[in-house]
Amino acid sequence: MNDLVRQHTALSDSDLEWLHLLVSEWQLLSDLSFADLVLWVPTLDGTRYVSVAQMRPNTGPTSYQDDMVGHLVPRGRRPLLDAALDEGRIVREGDPEWREEVPVRVESIPVRREGRVLGVIARNTNLLTVRTPSRLELTYLQSASDLAQMIAAGTFPFPGEQVDMDSSPRAGDGLVRLDAEGIVQYASPNALSAYHRLGLAADLVGQHLGQITAELAPSRGPVDEALVTLASGYAPREFEVEGNGGVIQLRAIPLKPKGTRIGSLVLLRDVTELRRRERELITKDATIREIHHRVKNNLQTVAALLRLQARRMDSEGGREALNEAVRRVGSIAIVHETLSQNLDERVEFDEIADRVIAMVAEISPGRVTCRRNGRFGILDAEVATPLSMVLTEILQNALEHAFAPGDEGAVEVTAVRGDSRADARLLITVQDDGRGLPEGFDPQRAGNLGLQIVRTLVEGELGGSFDMLPGAERGTKVVLDIPVQPQK
Repeated sequence: MNDLVRQHTALSDSDLEWLHLLVSEWQLLSDLSFADLVLWVPTLDGTRYVSVAQMRPNTGPTSYQDDMVGHLVPRGRRPLLDAALDEGRIVREGDPEWREEVPVRVESIPVRREGRVLGVIARNTNLLTVRTPSRLELTYLQSASDLAQMIAAGTFPFPGEQVDMDSSPRAGDGLVRLDAEGIVQYASPNALSAYHRLGLAADLVGQHLGQITAELAPSRGPVDEALVTLASGYAPREFEVEGNGGVIQLRAIPLKPKGTRIGSLVLLRDVTELRRRERELITKDATIREIHHRVKNNLQTVAALLRLQARRMDSEGGREALNEAVRRVGSIAIVHETLSQNLDERVEFDEIADRVIAMVAEISPGRVTCRRNGRFGILDAEVATPLSMVLTEILQNALEHAFAPGDEGAVEVTAVRGDSRADARLLITVQDDGRGLPEGFDPQRAGNLGLQIVRTLVEGELGGSFDMLPGAERGTKVVLDIPVQPQK
């Protein structure tokens, strides 16, 4: 719609925003009217109309099999559009049109904003299945007529009340028509069933909806006056009430077809099962986060015990082996700590990498600096946990074997993330400027425990590749190539 309006019309951005607000609401008008809606806007030169939006009803057959958006028609071809635009009134005159052997009643509703008519809604009703309407259908049509008059007067939609139609109740979910005092004049079967879910034993017709809703929604104090007002439909609001184990979502729409409130339309939907599932998910998320928190605590306890044991070791080799185990356990604990703070099983790995680098840098034998370039991005937990251990081992190996005590140097970790479907990979390079690899060194066969852990995790769990190469000038370069999921 943005492109069509800006390309063909003289409407301002604020006018366009009003049309967006209207289009976010007009599924209700379409369903209550049992009719298709097409929004026509006059072009910049005033000689034609361009259709910028279209809506089909959920409550009846469509009048348009084709998509009308983008069509251009000259003024004069559709007299009802001309009359509604020029006179600023709803136009219903004329005989039904025949489209592919289907009779269609056409009406035009001017769209007004701040006294100006921005465009015209063509309301097209398929008359092929016309029959004697029921009480529900009569209520629908009367409510649609009231909304149409409000659109023509510029009082609907309500500014600042844009509705998410994916989650908001619709006419078919349940509808209640109130008079100006908030008394129920009509309640659809779905609406009555929803209130029975709240614990209502009687009929809704003749009841004051605000008062009966407040009575069915228990509170610890006196009757909630705000709830009484909301459910009485005095203001456009969307809210939920809960009682008797049921949850109902309500949306109140004041009806002011001639400027004075004559009543309200209340749409409602039973969302009991939806809210129950949401609460279960929240509980599960909280449980998962608590598990990660406890695992982190347990790992930190294990690391502390290993650290105590290392201090009591007489053997230098045994002490160093325990300290290596402390760092391995610590790298896993960092991942679980991050997961305990998230709502899903995905983590921002850059923070984890920085903490691993800082932890391993503490063992530096000399004045060696460690830094990170590039971004790892968001990774699944099943990738983050083994990758944190791999990064720990590689950094630990570089700091222990590349530099002698007192040496100055640097270790640089570089991450390059490819996120296209054809290149969903993470390329990690760890480059040091130390003494380099021993002559004849084969990283694929080296018996060092740390390298064995790296090979096993990279090739086994991560499904990637691992290699160690001499640096371009000096030192050693470790290359990891790991498949990852594209970031969303």
